[in-house]
Amino acid sequence: MSKKERLVAAIENGTVIDHIPSEKTYEVANILGLQNLNTVVTIGYNYLSKKIGRKGIIKIENKFFSDEEISRLSVVAPNVVLNIIKNYEVVEKKKVETPDVLTGIVKCNNPKCITNNEPMQTVFNVINKKDGTIRCHYCDKEQDINEVELI
Repeated sequence: MSKKERLVAAIENGTVIDHIPSEKTYEVANILGLQNLNTVVTIGYNYLSKKIGRKGIIKIENKFFSDEEISRLSVVAPNVVLNIIKNYEVVEKKKVETPDVLTGIVKCNNPKCITNNEPMQTVFNVINKKDGTIRCHYCDKEQDINEVELI
């Protein structure tokens, strides 16, 4: 075994979430509910990264994420990369991007908003992906995506 060998074992089938900002690694695990899975999950953080300085990486065996789960992930850690693994090979790479509309993911921080007073899903339009500005579809209140409360 050489010194360049992988620090984390390869997986046969599943998803590898890569390029997670280190400080967001456990938040990503929580938002995806990885602690509730009955499959092998490997979490590593503070690996050196040429792109972002320090990164986290999460490997989940036999798990492939839905669009809704990926949308939730995009709120916490946009720009992570999902590597879809089949038979130990990367068959697809997906860069996670914040969608134009977030439905049922983020809580409106306006206490008077109808979504906080009636049983209905929240809807936010993403105004500026670069700065992380979102606007409630119902009350027009703008929020910073980095300071939102997830549902």
